[in-house]
This record gives sequence, structure tokens and C-alpha cells, in this order.
Amino acid sequence: MEGASVSIRLNPFKGLDGPDGTPVPWSPYGRILDSRPSFITDPLLHAGCYYVQDSSAMFVGHVFRRELARCGNREGLRVLDLCASPGGKTTDLAASLRETCGDSFTLVSNEVMKNRTGALLDNVALWGDPAVTVTSADPAVIGRSLPGYFDIIVADVPCSGEGMFRKDERARQEWSPAVVELCAARQKRILADVWPALREGGVLLYSTCTYEDAENDANLAWAARELGGEILPPEEGFAAWGVRVTEYGNLLKAGEVPGEGQWAGALVKTAPAGSLRRYDLQVLRPIRSGVPAPVRKGNDLVPHPDSALSIDFAKDDYPCADVDLQTALRFLHRDSLVLPDAPRGYVVITYKGHPLGFVKNLGSRCNNLLPSGRRILKDV
Repeated sequence: MEGASVSIRLNPFKGLDGPDGTPVPWSPYGRILDSRPSFITDPLLHAGCYYVQDSSAMFVGHVFRRELARCGNREGLRVLDLCASPGGKTTDLAASLRETCGDSFTLVSNEVMKNRTGALLDNVALWGDPAVTVTSADPAVIGRSLPGYFDIIVADVPCSGEGMFRKDERARQEWSPAVVELCAARQKRILADVWPALREGGVLLYSTCTYEDAENDANLAWAARELGGEILPPEEGFAAWGVRVTEYGNLLKAGEVPGEGQWAGALVKTAPAGSLRRYDLQVLRPIRSGVPAPVRKGNDLVPHPDSALSIDFAKDDYPCADVDLQTALRFLHRDSLVLPDAPRGYVVITYKGHPLGFVKNLGSRCNNLLPSGRRILKDV
């Protein structure tokens, strides 16, 4: 079986620094690499300069940008990434929204599985967009709590995973016709539960990483028929790159495209939506909203580690120490550093000008403020 390709998506708001590669046809910042580098030992990854994402998964971002261009309300757009972990699609949506709307948008990145929110929180922090709110709410709660709130909902739903067979042994072992039937039913339930949160005229972008019609075209047709929507035509312009046109969407198959498997389709909601009395995301109990503020500890105002990673971070607020590769890796290993030329107090460690995080310089040594959950575990 042919090996999986390796691809990244650059962060346009952090200087487009990252590994070189062949452009992904449907992603302006996607790059397909010739080989797999040691990502974990590249400080630019830890600075949020790029995200490692399968090129097929980036097709969802293309469909999103297509619908974003059609949206009449360019300012104040409200978007939900319903099944968001580990954060690849969230970071793609955030970049596209910021390029289109500037600061005037809301992106809710939701992951109902509590054990999957850690990766999502880390990747949102590294990407650094302060307009992203992370939640962990059941789709039914979102539907009940925020009727008619969202202009676009992206639902990359759990599926039977045929598109991952090439690189995921577990997906191959767990597949069965019964699993397909179970997934198709669960997907219907997810869509029905969250449907009230989409405004009339809003767009549902529905995607999976399987090839099963029951989970793809048939489910989008079910949503249009039973929930009230009009299916939007699939993309016709990527056949030369192996992207298939199905009845209601587009299918990318491993072996025909550089990446793994993905299906995506979209519909416009034609059913009326309920009225929302108060637009308040606090009803979802966010676990992250914007960039956390500094915390007072004794006489110190301790900066939050994530603030250095924000695209809004002002380097003039703190002294910066631009370090070489080995020192950057030692910081990311959470080692104690010595910075004899830096002032005492809180200092931002940067690599090639990109912030990695804070240390507190005590003179003879520095206390490393990198969150322990993000440290490089391998010896560097």
C-alpha cells in the first residue's frame, strides 16, 4: 500500500514561515512536502507558523472559502466548527475568516469529547487567533441555546473512517457494515441536534473521511429533505487533481489525490430558524475565549504563556531574546536557560523573530514558563 503524503498549511498571520513544498491546488497556504521532516524539533511549528494537516482535509477549507465569498454579511460573521479536535479545520477557518472579515467575526470551535479538548486547546493557542472561542458542548445544547445564531456551521462528523485506511491500522480493523450503519444514524442525530443553531439562509458544510454513500451523499440529502435545506452544487474544477464529483458533493480518495480520504458537501438552510433573545456564548460555558489575561501573583503580574503566541502580541510589551536553534529546543524541552544579555524579569523567547513563550530571567538562570503539556519529550 502506497504511503501517505505529508502536508502542512502555513499561517498567513505569522509570516508564512515553514517548510517548502508543492502548493495544494485547493488551499492557498497548503504545501505538500517531499518527505516528512522532524516536525517536533522545528521551533516554527511550536510558534504556530504552520499546522500539519492532510491535504485532502484542506478541501473542507476550500468549500468554506467558497461559501464565505457568497455571504452577504461580511462583518460580524458567526461560524461554528462543530466537531473540531484536533484543530486543523478550526485554524483553516480562522485564517480565512480573518482575511475576509478582519477582526469582525466569531468562530466557535467545539469538541464534545472532553478527552479530545486538550489537543484542540493547544493548537488554537499555537495558531494564535484571539477571535476563536473553544467550547465542549453537546450539539443538542448548542441547538437549544443559540437558535438562529450561526451563519455557517462546519460539521466534520465522526465516521466509519474508510478514508484513513492507508495510514490508520485501527480504522481498518474496526470497520464493518454495522459500523457504517451506526455512524450514519449518529451523523443524522448530530445534524438534527445542531440544526436549530443555523440561521435561515445559513450554510451547513458537511464532511466525513469515509467513502460510504450512506454517510455522505445520502445523509446530506436526508438533511435537505427532513431538516429543510437546498443542496449546493459540488465543485467541478479539480478533476485534473483527482477530486471526484459525486451526486451532492466532492470525494477525494487516497491514491487518486496526494492525501487521504475526504468527502464534503454543503446546503443552504431554507427552514425558518427560531429567534434568539440574547446572543451570548457564555451559555455554552467556554473553556477558552480569546487570549487569557496576566495573573497577579504577589508583586508579579505574570503573563499567560499563550499571550506570546497570539497574532496580536505586541513585542514592545516585553523584552525579547531571539535565540539559536539549540537554545530554542532547550526552551521547548522546558529546560532552564541562562540569558546573560537579557534584562531581568519576564522575557519572550523568539526563534527567527517568532515568539515561542516566556521565561522569567533571574540573572543566574531563567524559570521556564512553557506549559508542561507542550514540552518536547524527546532528548534535544
